[in-house]
Amino acid sequence: MKQLIAKFVEEVWYRDHFIGTWLMPLSFIFTDIAKFRRWLYKKGYKPVEKLPMPVIIVGNITLGGTGKTPLVIYLVEQLKAAGFKPGVISRGYGGQSTHWPVRVNADSDATLIGDEPLLIAQQTHCPVAVGPVRVESARLLLENDELDVIISDDGLQHYALYRDIEIVVIDGVRRFGNNFCLPSGPLREPQARIQEVDFVICNGGEPEESEILMQLEGSHALNMQTNERRALAEFKGGNCHALAGIGNPQSFFDLLAQQGISCQTHPFPDHYVYSSKDIGFKSADAIFMTEKDAVKCRSFATAQHWYVPVQANVESRFMETLIALLTSK
Repeated sequence: MKQLIAKFVEEVWYRDHFIGTWLMPLSFIFTDIAKFRRWLYKKGYKPVEKLPMPVIIVGNITLGGTGKTPLVIYLVEQLKAAGFKPGVISRGYGGQSTHWPVRVNADSDATLIGDEPLLIAQQTHCPVAVGPVRVESARLLLENDELDVIISDDGLQHYALYRDIEIVVIDGVRRFGNNFCLPSGPLREPQARIQEVDFVICNGGEPEESEILMQLEGSHALNMQTNERRALAEFKGGNCHALAGIGNPQSFFDLLAQQGISCQTHPFPDHYVYSSKDIGFKSADAIFMTEKDAVKCRSFATAQHWYVPVQANVESRFMETLIALLTSK
């Protein structure tokens, strides 16, 4: 059922479906509420907490994934290489923990804290905390770790946390869909919001003049049972399946196609909670999934299952400008 709903919503938001026009009155109400809510924070009617160190927000203005998590991982690695001590906070979307905030470790349970924070912790080995109130997550890190910068994975609309630098990531292929706010379109805030941020990162596609291009690259797969590493090109001609429960599953399928792999594809909603039945294709020679999906499927994966790690490749001018801006704070 979730897959059918997700497919229907994508049709409405990204293919100019007439239902989107019918929902426009609700979108006007949503837009006004979003503007008013932000105005309350800007004018001081709702409190904003400033941390004793710079905060970098990596967010988007559309509902669904745009590639924020790979960029967060890239930022952590680049900042650590430059001598900074970053920590990461996140909402922990889909996490079922009974208490918040929660410290995330490389062996944490994704069902409790969410798939993206676990992936970040495993990839970066930096302090990570999750919870619906990001200020509380940041405090948890500051109690136990020596940090000099906080990166918030998502949270552009979480205005209770003061931010020093705002980065918006957009899907370079789908862009802003029909350019309507929820529910008739995918926008969380009016598109004009991106004119106020410090950086706009375009994930794939053709960036506009003011945007910075980011490409997600992956050329090999790791077996989820044996950890064997193989080049994707070695799977050409096989009976392959691919699944993805990310914001834009087609982007993962396209990556495999670019490596010459023809797959039967199985898109799932973002943050989907898998069972063994969802990923079982007995006749397949190989079943590919994203690394984000893999953290939720390890306990029931077989030797058929492979995950494809991706790395963000961002124009060099981005980090140069970001570090200069960060050191000025």
